[in-house]
Amino acid sequence: MVAFVTSILGLVLTLAVIVRYLVKRPVDAPLTWGEAMIASTYVFFVMFLAYGIVPHQWLAWADNELKWRKDKVLLGPGDIIQQALPFEVSYEALRDIVAVGIYGVMLVLHVALWMIWQNRGKAKPAELPTSPYGRPLVRRTAG
Repeated sequence: MVAFVTSILGLVLTLAVIVRYLVKRPVDAPLTWGEAMIASTYVFFVMFLAYGIVPHQWLAWADNELKWRKDKVLLGPGDIIQQALPFEVSYEALRDIVAVGIYGVMLVLHVALWMIWQNRGKAKPAELPTSPYGRPLVRRTAG
């Protein structure tokens, strides 16, 4: 559990550094070769944490300390709802579903951060004033 929690804290700290840099860096600032190499190495490390270490630590914790194995049944025959479920769901399946959820959350976060980085500094379109009925007030041009 300690390794899993530590890996999550490490991931949160490295992502916080990225968000802080995202807010701080000017949009039109030139990027040197050295800055690009450091940034790419850092992003690789964050992705290694997100897609490699955190899911591995979850699987190791679930296997070893929680003992979520194939022989430990969560739902299935012999349970209270044996008539409703003609199949077994083991804790190993639940462990794998949580691992897939970790990958999904990391992927969504990954794409969201890239979108925020790519769209920073872009002007937002001005909103048109609306009437009391909610329709935009647009002046007709003579034509």
